[in-house]
Amino acid sequence: MKPLDTGDPIRLGPYRLLGVLGEGGMGKVYVGQDRGGQAAAVKMLHRHLAHDPQLVQRFVREARMAQAVTGPGVARVLDAQTEGGRPWIATEFLSGPTLEEAVGAYGPLDETGVRALAAALAGALQVIHAVGLVHRDLKPANVVLTSAGPRVIDFGIARPEHGLTLTTTGQVPVTPGFGAPEQALGHRVGPAADVFSLGALLVYAASGQRAFDGSHVAAVQYEVVHGTPRMDRVPSSLQPLIGPCLAKDPAHRPSPAAIAQAFAPPHGAGRVWRSGPLAQDVQRRERALHELTTLPGTGAPGGVPRRRVLTALAVGGPVALAGAGATWWFWRKNHSDAFDVPPAARTPKAPLLSADKGDYVIGQTPDPLWSRPSALGAQTPAPLPVRDVLIVGDPKGGITAHAVVDGKPRWSAPEAVAVRRFVSLSDRLIAAVDGHGRLLTFVASTGEAKWTAPADASSVLAADAEAVYVVTGDGRLRSVGRSDAEIRWTTKPGAELGTTGTARGVVAQGILAVATDAGDVLAVDTRNGHTVWMLRGQDENRPGIAASGGTLFVSGSPYFTARGITNGKKLWRPDLRRRDGTRVAWGPSVIHGPYVFVAALGAPLRFDIKDGKQSGWLYDLQQMCDQFSPLVVQGHGFWSVAVNATEGAVNVLNVADGLNSGSWDPNSSLSKTTWSFRIIKNPRNYWMTADANRVFLADGQSLTALPVF
Repeated sequence: MKPLDTGDPIRLGPYRLLGVLGEGGMGKVYVGQDRGGQAAAVKMLHRHLAHDPQLVQRFVREARMAQAVTGPGVARVLDAQTEGGRPWIATEFLSGPTLEEAVGAYGPLDETGVRALAAALAGALQVIHAVGLVHRDLKPANVVLTSAGPRVIDFGIARPEHGLTLTTTGQVPVTPGFGAPEQALGHRVGPAADVFSLGALLVYAASGQRAFDGSHVAAVQYEVVHGTPRMDRVPSSLQPLIGPCLAKDPAHRPSPAAIAQAFAPPHGAGRVWRSGPLAQDVQRRERALHELTTLPGTGAPGGVPRRRVLTALAVGGPVALAGAGATWWFWRKNHSDAFDVPPAARTPKAPLLSADKGDYVIGQTPDPLWSRPSALGAQTPAPLPVRDVLIVGDPKGGITAHAVVDGKPRWSAPEAVAVRRFVSLSDRLIAAVDGHGRLLTFVASTGEAKWTAPADASSVLAADAEAVYVVTGDGRLRSVGRSDAEIRWTTKPGAELGTTGTARGVVAQGILAVATDAGDVLAVDTRNGHTVWMLRGQDENRPGIAASGGTLFVSGSPYFTARGITNGKKLWRPDLRRRDGTRVAWGPSVIHGPYVFVAALGAPLRFDIKDGKQSGWLYDLQQMCDQFSPLVVQGHGFWSVAVNATEGAVNVLNVADGLNSGSWDPNSSLSKTTWSFRIIKNPRNYWMTADANRVFLADGQSLTALPVF
């Protein structure tokens, strides 16, 4: 916040202005306080716009209409007037990050959070539409997450027949990628346009990526009008609910009431805004705002002195002041608190290569983006992409973060034991174990050491919003709270976990599923560590596990099974055999949209997550990939690895073409877009992962980033 400038008013209506929050295309936003000490965000129209009588008339008339929008899901418009020829509108302050900032800092919401968000926003749209208004600009930046739930801000306060909104001037009133097709085409819009925006917003909340994206605005708008939404990272259970909201035809979209009913958040879902790192963030903001509005002098007619307001904002803690289309962050200067963690870094996406633009020649394989020949330790776990860095085990010991853009080392933590694994905590911290059993955390982007816990941990298993789950030195499971580094519970399960960091875990639906080297799969309740269910003998060694929504996929020999993660109940299991009738071994699985891919008999197979129906995709392409090859979907490509005794190659196919064909034709267009990177020199020691339009290959000690089309 900045002090008032020369020419800024000192008072607007009942509000004494204390400082400038920001300035946008329509006007300036001030922090104001009324005579009762209540704070508000006050937005005043720019002077050059105030000369347009029709614009001023609409501004005030529609602002007063918006005052009729009252409900728990919207930010209240407190007052609006024309004073001294300058119209202004006052909106309540909201303490909390926007959905855009929250997903950026803490990652996508889980299924319960998405359901609660959808139901709350659908209710807010019902209230807005009931008074004859259409928001017109519903997007993650216009939803604030508070302790009482999501609140919609900056709604366009424009009746359907108007093209005016309070967010832009002289431009199409739509945010590319979130506005409906009819908005992108400049047609008249109705309430159904807000439903489309809600669908695009929910895709972002559930996956962290936009439903429609492109290299420039026109490309994004083209995708909105003609393209298919990207929902590959959205949990399969949510895709059938979100999909109808994104129908191109407004008549085919559900009503907000139907959306609220369809998403039906479980009992107690409202607590999602009152627990975990997000809730702690909101609570810090609420405390700081309380301190600001209760400073000495609050009750005086003159209000709080501006200098004290600025001082409070500078040192009082992080505050988000949302209203009238602006959210403003103030972070305290002293970051010494081990649990005061900065937001996650932005993910620098690499451009998608295009043969049409000459980025590569069809039939030829492009060069890697970068390669580091001696970057990896001999026993490093799989590389872990976390926004702008890639975490690996260092050849000299410890862990190192390499920049995803060029592979240069960013920071190192020699005390961490890489072989005991490391996990991401909401993309903000990295959790690892040292040689003394302590759980260590580091800021992902910078390597700054944060909180530690004497957890007697031999390896890290997994993490969720509440805790980090480790295996102790004596083979027990332990939960360590992320908010206080305190041990939540410790339990001795009925399965042998080992103490060398070989067990693997995933968390979903309040269940920690663990795969052990003995071939068992164990599921425990994350609240108390109680065993919920157990499967014995799923593989000769450690089975592979992956989760999507409420489904856990277990791959091994001789079965690949989809099970309910909360009860272990078998949902479906394919019966694939060799020609001699013997069963096959199944490799790691990967989720892409409503499908799960898994390798068997030298080729990836595709199954519908819901019912296990097999499409036969690429089944005829024998020996495309190794039996235990990691599978990756990134950009428009499907990536796998094929090896022999001495070398190997990374094979890439066009996933869109492959998804539309039941078998592979070497003379089809599919083969024309195939890449084959023949660069693997260590066929017994490799792994592959991907993020942000880059595929990362670990090959012995070499670390390489490959481009994506």
